[in-house]
Amino acid sequence: MKKEDTHRFETKAIHSGYDPKEHLDSLTPPIYQTSTFTFPSIEQGSKRFAGSEDGYIYSRLTNPTVTVLEERMAQLEEGEAALAFASGMAAVSAVLMNVTKANDHILCSQGVYGCTFGLLQLLKEKYNIDYTLSQLATAEDITSNIRENTTCIYIETPINPTMKLIDLQLVANLAKEKGIKVVVDNTFSTPYLQKPLKLGCDLVVHSATKYIGGHGDVIGGIVVGDLKVISEIKKTTQKDIGGVISPFDAWLLIRGIKTLAVRMERHCETAEVVARQLKNHSKVKKVYYPGHQSQSDHDVMTKQMKKAGGLLSFELSGTYEETIKVVDKLKLIKIAVSLGDAETLIQHPASMTHAVVPEDIRKRMGISNQLLRLSIGLEAWEDIWGDLEQALNAI
Repeated sequence: MKKEDTHRFETKAIHSGYDPKEHLDSLTPPIYQTSTFTFPSIEQGSKRFAGSEDGYIYSRLTNPTVTVLEERMAQLEEGEAALAFASGMAAVSAVLMNVTKANDHILCSQGVYGCTFGLLQLLKEKYNIDYTLSQLATAEDITSNIRENTTCIYIETPINPTMKLIDLQLVANLAKEKGIKVVVDNTFSTPYLQKPLKLGCDLVVHSATKYIGGHGDVIGGIVVGDLKVISEIKKTTQKDIGGVISPFDAWLLIRGIKTLAVRMERHCETAEVVARQLKNHSKVKKVYYPGHQSQSDHDVMTKQMKKAGGLLSFELSGTYEETIKVVDKLKLIKIAVSLGDAETLIQHPASMTHAVVPEDIRKRMGISNQLLRLSIGLEAWEDIWGDLEQALNAI
């Protein structure tokens, strides 16, 4: 890890982790599109393999382009070190494998991404690593669900797709008393809006595919934490399982990060307007958006987030068939399961991202058949709302 960058977020997003003098004065980080690196001598190659000398060996282990991405993300999350992966799920898998062993227990927020839920099921079936879904809303919620074999508390906040929030400082304080690691999926907020490590959490994971990349053209994952833990993951799970990111994909994420701050400002600004318009429409039963003062956990948002984010969900008052009709009537807004892109995207969680979750658990998570998730893009808010309005008025 290089010396801490003391610049502000917007400046770090453009400059941190990269010195042109180290790369033939290239303004933009080069793409080191190579699988392996040569050694001047056997002696030097041996030293690098032994870890007694810094240097590159093989791109599954380290790569100069990937290093720039990792150092930049560590600076933005204000962590000691970071690791880049081929996908968000590769990052999540690596972390959960690091903090658990057979017969351990994971305490999770009530809602998690569908593939994360699938991974939890796999860990339970193959390695008897049990998990519990909890609201994590109060100290009692948290402590009553902690077992002797709980080694990890895994949190999404805002939760996908209900946008519920978890008080990270509360969880971190209680977990620290018992020596339990707290892992936070910070994909929805990005380090621009929320910094879990500064609130006492241990590890942050991202699907960098989303807001970090920001353009819908790359798949990637990030883990940030203290140097010791990140080094352990790097030397074991990442090296031996091999879910590493390619240099070109790392380069695309570096490019995306440069505009992260300005994009997040626009996403948040438009989401606030669209959420307000949806709330006032007669066909909408409820809007889930942390920026609404009427939302029960609004105080948590003001305490730990800079703004409420660019995602919202809304539930229609009609039938499932009418819900699907609304989505199919959209013209500008695209039906897709990702988020954080320049384009506004909509999806139906019950039949898409959370289809793998059994119906009874989906209902406990608050995911009804009338719930839709909207990722606000960078288009004019008037055009986004105009498309939603015409579709809602069609039922």
